[in-house]
Amino acid sequence: MSYDDKLDQAIARLHEEGRYRTFIDIERHNGHFPHATRTRPDGSTQDVTVWCGNDYLGMGQHPVVLEAMHEAIDATGAGSGGTRNISGTTVYHKRLEAELADLHGKESALLFTSAYIANDATLSTLPKLFPGLIIYSDALNHASMIEGVRRNGGAKRIFRHNDVAHLRELLEADDPAAPKLIAFESIYSMDGDFGPIEDICDLAEEFGALTYIDEVHAVGMYGPRGAGVAERDRLMHRLDMINGTLAKAFGVMGGYIAASAKMCDSIRSYAPGFIFTTSLPPAVAAGAAASVAFLKRAPELREQHQTQAKILKLRLKGLGLPIIDHGSHIVPVMVGDPVHTKMLSDMLLEDHGIYVQPINYPTVPRGTERLRFTPSPVHGPKEIDALVQAMDSLWSHCALNRAEQVG
Repeated sequence: MSYDDKLDQAIARLHEEGRYRTFIDIERHNGHFPHATRTRPDGSTQDVTVWCGNDYLGMGQHPVVLEAMHEAIDATGAGSGGTRNISGTTVYHKRLEAELADLHGKESALLFTSAYIANDATLSTLPKLFPGLIIYSDALNHASMIEGVRRNGGAKRIFRHNDVAHLRELLEADDPAAPKLIAFESIYSMDGDFGPIEDICDLAEEFGALTYIDEVHAVGMYGPRGAGVAERDRLMHRLDMINGTLAKAFGVMGGYIAASAKMCDSIRSYAPGFIFTTSLPPAVAAGAAASVAFLKRAPELREQHQTQAKILKLRLKGLGLPIIDHGSHIVPVMVGDPVHTKMLSDMLLEDHGIYVQPINYPTVPRGTERLRFTPSPVHGPKEIDALVQAMDSLWSHCALNRAEQVG
């Protein structure tokens, strides 16, 4: 057997389907987000505007975050030196967990190296804590949630996306005495739609189920203090576990869950994904804590963010482009073909200096390939004008249909 031939075939399939992914080599410039410099494969450079980043509020370059990180590096050095259990817990980690618990109104919070790991480790560990647990998972949950549910070896039920009636049917069909957990998201990042948080909490209460919500694309950006959609809707107290990230609106890296002290202690004690992983560098924890604390007092940034997203959606709708608009900050433009999506992305980058990554299968279902724009408070009129003009020109050039908004 030729292993190289098998690898060649696997990569060739991606090329044939038009969904082979390439890395765009960019260098961000401190204080100039969303502008960056791209290095082409031939070594030449190009000025670009980043339109697909998850640093939603530009906090990755905010002075308060950088100052905290510099202070921590000067004080402690680079790495944490170990796992949380073995020399890797510092005052910076404890301070950040306290900030996160306070943010979500929970007794405790637990840090992970990413929100992916937080979801995977927590959801795969819960059946150890609650034998016989049945997890009810939204069909469009993030890959990290799917993986955690799949790996836990327990019973699972998949309910149709945001379909509360279907969720009820599944709950009614199971043993009333069985422990249950409903896992879902507040904002689904590919379409930008919201989960029915209150309705799911009502069902959880009726059927005695725990609730687990992923607020990754909402923390920092929704609610009076940036705790997410559940805070905005005054529902945080009804959620048992909240998952969030430090790598998007907070501008650094890492993930976490916020829950009761007993729940966090149990996950800390039983989850291999927590126990056997080196902890975040102290400087990262310090920067994240500073970002969380700052955004608790910065509603104006959230307002500016929403305003820029509304302006972009209005401008793209004016061109008749098929955008999905569920009222969130995420702006997907539907293309529906992987080859056309990649072509649009390449032309935007090469001809207009606009960097937006194509979103193809398996991230989204086949036939729903798209460009997904993520405006920020610092994507101003100049950047928006350039994007809208480029999309207008290229959409016509590629002979794609114009349509009313989707969703």
